[in-house]
Amino acid sequence: MEVFNALGRRKSAVARVYACAGAGNIVINGKNLDEYFKEDTLKYIVNQPLVLTNTVGQFDLKINVDGGGIKGQAEAIRLGIARALCLVDAEAYRPVLKSNGFLTRDAREVERKKPGQPGARRRFQFSKR
Repeated sequence: MEVFNALGRRKSAVARVYACAGAGNIVINGKNLDEYFKEDTLKYIVNQPLVLTNTVGQFDLKINVDGGGIKGQAEAIRLGIARALCLVDAEAYRPVLKSNGFLTRDAREVERKKPGQPGARRRFQFSKR
C-alpha cells in the first residue's frame, strides 16, 4: 500500500496531505472531518477534488494543517488533496482538476502594515489646519 504525500498552501495555512487506498476516511489533525470543520461549506471545499474525480470513498486521507484561519486551512487542504490525486494517477485526474482550477496555488497574501499609518493602505485623517 503506497502512501502519496502532497503539500497545499493558502494565505498562511499549510496542509500536508497523506493519501493511501482505503475506505474514504478523512482525518485532520487527529480529528474526523465533521469534528474539525463544523460548517458545511468548509466540508464542501475539502471534498471538491474527490467529488470532481469520482474518488469519494476510495482513499484514506491523513492531513496535518496549521496556520491561518479556518477557511484558509480548508482551501490549503483542497490544494493538497488535488496534488495528491495527481500523484496517484496524473493521466486520469490532472485534466479535470486543472480545468476547474484546483491545481493553482492562490498567491494572494495579506499586505503588510506600513509604519506611520494604521493599516496597509489606510491613512490617518488629513488635517489642513
